[in-house]
Amino acid sequence: MNKDLILRLSKYKRLLYKLRALGLERVFSNNLGDALGVAPALVRKDFTLLEMPGNKRGGYSIDTLIEKLDKILGIDKPQEVVVVGCGRIGTALMQYEEFAKEGIQIVAGFDIAPEQVKRVKDIPIYHINDIEDFIIKTGVKVGILAVPDSVAAEVFNIMIRAGIMGVLNFSSLDFKCGPKHVGTPCPQRCITHNVNIGLELEHLFYQVNLAAEGIEAEST
Repeated sequence: MNKDLILRLSKYKRLLYKLRALGLERVFSNNLGDALGVAPALVRKDFTLLEMPGNKRGGYSIDTLIEKLDKILGIDKPQEVVVVGCGRIGTALMQYEEFAKEGIQIVAGFDIAPEQVKRVKDIPIYHINDIEDFIIKTGVKVGILAVPDSVAAEVFNIMIRAGIMGVLNFSSLDFKCGPKHVGTPCPQRCITHNVNIGLELEHLFYQVNLAAEGIEAEST
């Protein structure tokens, strides 16, 4: 499945959980399409491709859709994640209660100075040097990188060498899987998603300013 389809499936699932919480049992493609800003035909195409049955008169069973989407997205069982870098961003992520609703569990945090990190709930905080032993013991494959740019490359390499296969990177540096990672051979094929908040905000400001200029032009 391509990235766009996976993103749409995640959006469908979140919306379906909200609809079920409201007491609804069935939903139509036009309901989902309108809520997510996509054509109903695309919703039907996605569900047909993934063999999720429905009909024109009765729509789709919300429970059935949620069950199938959870299995497809791998959320029918707890998804364990570690946070590397327990500063403000890392701590905020560990406090984010919506993760549990999505079947995501942060099982540990790692930091260069764990004794200085304020504990969040019951999540243990370890020294970054202990991450390899932890990964070997638990089998966790996904980590969130939330460290300063000055050490991001070094910590990224540590995570990959420890056995992390998926990294959500909150530093402003871009990392990707390749023959080498910052001079270090890649021990496995990893997947990295880079979240550059500054770049996203810059893009958002550009779109807002462009829309504002269009409104001003139409009013003159």
